Amino acid sequence: MKKQTINALIIILLLYIGYEILTNSSAILSSVSFSFNIWKNNIFPSLFPMFILSELLINFGFVEIIGKLLKPLMNKIFKCHEMGAFIFTMSLVSGFPSSAKYALELHKNNLLDENQAAKTLIFSHFSNPLFILGTVSITFLNNKEVGYLILLCHYITNIIIGLLFRNYHPYTNSNVIKDNIKIKKSNSKNLNFGQIITTALLNTINTLLLILGVITMFLVLTTIIDQNINLSSYSQAILNGFIEMTQGLKYISVLSIPLKLKAILSTMIISFGGFSVHMQIMSILNDTKIKYLPFLTARLLHALISGLLVFLLFDIWLIFI
Repeated sequence: MKKQTINALIIILLLYIGYEILTNSSAILSSVSFSFNIWKNNIFPSLFPMFILSELLINFGFVEIIGKLLKPLMNKIFKCHEMGAFIFTMSLVSGFPSSAKYALELHKNNLLDENQAAKTLIFSHFSNPLFILGTVSITFLNNKEVGYLILLCHYITNIIIGLLFRNYHPYTNSNVIKDNIKIKKSNSKNLNFGQIITTALLNTINTLLLILGVITMFLVLTTIIDQNINLSSYSQAILNGFIEMTQGLKYISVLSIPLKLKAILSTMIISFGGFSVHMQIMSILNDTKIKYLPFLTARLLHALISGLLVFLLFDIWLIFI
């Protein structure tokens, strides 16, 4: 009976969304167009080459190399398996939700178990630096110096999160993972370069199309909410930001509030990522046992701590930069 009630509510909600799509078609089409432009201009150009590169690096042993180089950092500081260093370093330059993609690949290839993959995801939630320094700081806030502060606070807080969660599933040496690495190396030798690149291309295209679909879905939902709920521009910007990050950041940039408050809110939204990004990560990890709740907890802390850092450093930063 309970399941039937839930199904009935879902059907009613879907019918209502269908009604809104038909009656507010111009607004809906505009949001769909906006989502495609975000994907085409920002997400695809930055993630496509990085996803291809990451799969090739995984297949040709770079994970083991970077793991050995950063083993003291991962083992001693974060109490993580050294293979997580690949997720951490690659996410620094490519931005979310790529960390989930890298975690999935390492988990699928038996290089990380679900606990170590979940733990590494907790402190590898980096926004693309070009997005912060270009789109956010120049296009939205029209202030490059503030962009550097947002980037710094967003990145530093990830390190703080890693330290706060260092005793969550602390890593201990495992022969199983070492054996799996040897198996992976042996399997890689059986594949030629053409097979590896073809698999990488198919996996990347599927992931990027999934990201496009999730962004579009959430932008349509925020458009329906905006059309039917009478919110102040301030509340609308914050709500939209925590649902779909880019749209919220755009709305925050046009609010009549001090630049300092815009920077704080923008940093918090970027650090949380928006439920659209969270849904992308959940979708990527759907077929694994990698837990989402620790990631969500870390993102709430990430938003609060990074926003506090911007609040404390903003005035000093603008004086000395």
